[in-house]
Amino acid sequence: MRTRDLTFGLYADAEGLAWARALVKNAVSARSARIVGVSETSPVDAYDFLAQQWAVEHPARSSGARQVTEFRVRLVCSLRTRRLLRKAVIAALCPEGAAPHTCRVPWTAL
Repeated sequence: MRTRDLTFGLYADAEGLAWARALVKNAVSARSARIVGVSETSPVDAYDFLAQQWAVEHPARSSGARQVTEFRVRLVCSLRTRRLLRKAVIAALCPEGAAPHTCRVPWTAL
């Protein structure tokens, strides 16, 4: 098995970031993978569109303490497991349903 990364751009406050961390931890614990590192950085321009997405989807709400964050998780797993984990985390970040909805935390996956 090799070291692989899962990388997400998030527009979240501390609570939203903790929620996203828990989603990843739960997905990893359900599969044969191991987290060996986590980093959170604030890139300057890479994910600015997430703040704009929040403004469009929540026009009457303040963004509060939300900020753009790159959330990178380093895993030891197979490529297949990494793909399954990415898919599971994306589904958990913004579950699809029959009704129109907005995601709790605007995100993008690399």
